[in-house]
Amino acid sequence: MTNQTNSVFSQLKDSSLVHHSSYIAGQFHSGRSGHFAVHNPADGALLALVAEAGATEAEQAVTAAAAAFPAWSGLTAAERSAKLMRWYQLMLDHQQDLACILTLEQGKPLEEAAGEIGYGASFVSWFAEEAKRMNGDIIPAAKTSQHILVLKQAIGVVAAITPWNFPNAMILRKAAAALAAGCTFVVKPAELTPLSALALAELASRAGIPAGVFNVVTGTDAKAIGQVLTKDSRVAKFSFTGSTPVGKTLLAQCASTVKKVSMELGGNAPFIVFDDADLPAAVQGLLAAKFRNAGQTCVCVNRVFVQRPVYDAFLALLIKATAPLKLASGLEAGCQIGPLINQAAVDKITRLLDQALDQGAELLLGGAIDADLGPLFFQPTIVTDVTPGMQISQTEIFGPVLCISVFDTEQEAIELSNNTPTGLASYFYCRDIGRIFRVAKALEYGMIGVNEGLISNAAAPFGGVKESGLGREGSSYGLDDFTELKYICLGGLS
Repeated sequence: MTNQTNSVFSQLKDSSLVHHSSYIAGQFHSGRSGHFAVHNPADGALLALVAEAGATEAEQAVTAAAAAFPAWSGLTAAERSAKLMRWYQLMLDHQQDLACILTLEQGKPLEEAAGEIGYGASFVSWFAEEAKRMNGDIIPAAKTSQHILVLKQAIGVVAAITPWNFPNAMILRKAAAALAAGCTFVVKPAELTPLSALALAELASRAGIPAGVFNVVTGTDAKAIGQVLTKDSRVAKFSFTGSTPVGKTLLAQCASTVKKVSMELGGNAPFIVFDDADLPAAVQGLLAAKFRNAGQTCVCVNRVFVQRPVYDAFLALLIKATAPLKLASGLEAGCQIGPLINQAAVDKITRLLDQALDQGAELLLGGAIDADLGPLFFQPTIVTDVTPGMQISQTEIFGPVLCISVFDTEQEAIELSNNTPTGLASYFYCRDIGRIFRVAKALEYGMIGVNEGLISNAAAPFGGVKESGLGREGSSYGLDDFTELKYICLGGLS
């Protein structure tokens, strides 16, 4: 197995970034017996056998984080900031290796993977600076003999469960804020993509982040690990990115110890094209918002609503721009869309698409697996005449399928867009400034891209409303999710 993994990762400049076991209390260790396989979705090749961890290792990680918390939170903000900046610089120094590891285990194009590494690292640099601005308040008191002070303090041990679609950035978006605030951190990465998380742990060690401050628990028994991370009373905050049904289960488990919780859950993003939109710009924005990571992102466009006067012109431009997109292995030069993560993802998309076509939708482009490339390569697809009652309109597709519908009035577009229990991201294109503000206020979403298809950045609060979650990640607001307010009343001062 060692020879095989060495050959797979031989293109790395620093192969010591590749680890095969959990990182707990500053050490990589195998834990209990047994391993699980990590495969390359592009060709099915075995990448690594990773040591299984379960409830025991999760408890060990929480113990390590709890033990490390007093010293880490006791550092000055400047001291924590300096260590985070060293971690950040190491990520940039190893950006291409980290991107290669990510592409091999997740499948996205190498250029996109490198972009994710930069995006994830940006949270580390952002929160390294923000750590020094975790300010409190002095509030005018009701009595002259009193002063009222409000402090922000680190909440304690933070536990997280992260998904496979952004195996680097989804960890760093949480860990950077937690560590900056003075918290310690335990993460269970997705079993499909654990290698990126373990590479981050290696760099954390090199950056001098103390043992127990950043811990990674790898394993396939998500239920057992999740029970520990959500129910252990030493964990003060729990953060999850993933599907809404799983999020609801984890939220209920956190109730037993009344933890502070952040949930970034599923979406069903609309993309509205009004009749005054810059159509070429709207097409490019849609491609960016839909086909990144083969459509496997929580903020991907699911439903496209185009106003009738520009429907035909927009559709023609969209087909012309979509047809040439290069479907290939993520490591191949010029790749624009990589494979889906596994067969279950292919099966879900195929089922949704077949149902829609049976109910009257029309297939204009794609709609099938590219058998020459492999079983997980789904062609970029466009379907029209999609109605709100179709399952494909009600479900987060998580694949490279665009569903197009026509609308007539602004109010109709708003109602169609809001016709979902989720509310993560939404997008619309128009040039009427009055309409921009009316529609932005009316859309029931936590994030809105106006004439923009890529909206995520470290300075902005990322999160949704309704069943898309709780809390915000990124920005100064994101730091607050890892702190507690402490009110101190000073008396006897007159």
